[in-house]
Amino acid sequence: MYNNINILYEDNHLLVVEKPINIPVQEDSSKDEDLLTILKKYIKEKYNKPGNVYLGLVHRLDRPVGGVMVFAKTSKCSSRLSEQIRTNRFVKIYNAVCLNKINDFGRLEDYLLKDTKKNIVKVDKSGKKSILYYKRLDYKDNLSLVEIRLETGRSHQIRVQLSNNNNPLYGDQKYNKNSKVGQQLALFAKKLEFSHPISNEHMIFELPLPDRKPFDIFKR
Repeated sequence: MYNNINILYEDNHLLVVEKPINIPVQEDSSKDEDLLTILKKYIKEKYNKPGNVYLGLVHRLDRPVGGVMVFAKTSKCSSRLSEQIRTNRFVKIYNAVCLNKINDFGRLEDYLLKDTKKNIVKVDKSGKKSILYYKRLDYKDNLSLVEIRLETGRSHQIRVQLSNNNNPLYGDQKYNKNSKVGQQLALFAKKLEFSHPISNEHMIFELPLPDRKPFDIFKR
């Protein structure tokens, strides 16, 4: 644990952590302390490194989303992990809680276009092809607990595609018109699966469901 960051794994090449909710991955307009900066400080202090510390950001999570993230400690590792992402060999599994009873399982394909000025994403034929697979794990109180595997990694992809499927995420202030102020977005990066960029070892990192609302209703 460093500065309330749960360190899941570390070697000379990789750093795997649990990203807390409501912390940006990298510096944004809020100027709040970001995860990348916190982890660079951690490495600098732990290994007494002079000068700037390299830490490669190979994938992202939205600010309100918590869960597993991997960072590369060398540029070679960063490049190799990025190649796994490009070739769909880097598996990202999420848990989400959405409104209404979603189908038992399914595949969603949409074209998503990002409006950078408003920082929102919409379904638009001129956008990028976006694919995800889902299965419903449980259903209570008109809420579905869903497991999601991304084939593509677009900005806000899960949130927009499920909303477009009439299953907006609980607590999604951007894409769920019924979301109430103060509700936390119910999206969690549960699992990462990839090959170690140097040893080629098969790596799996998985976290349990969060204890917070509304995930907690499915743990009773």
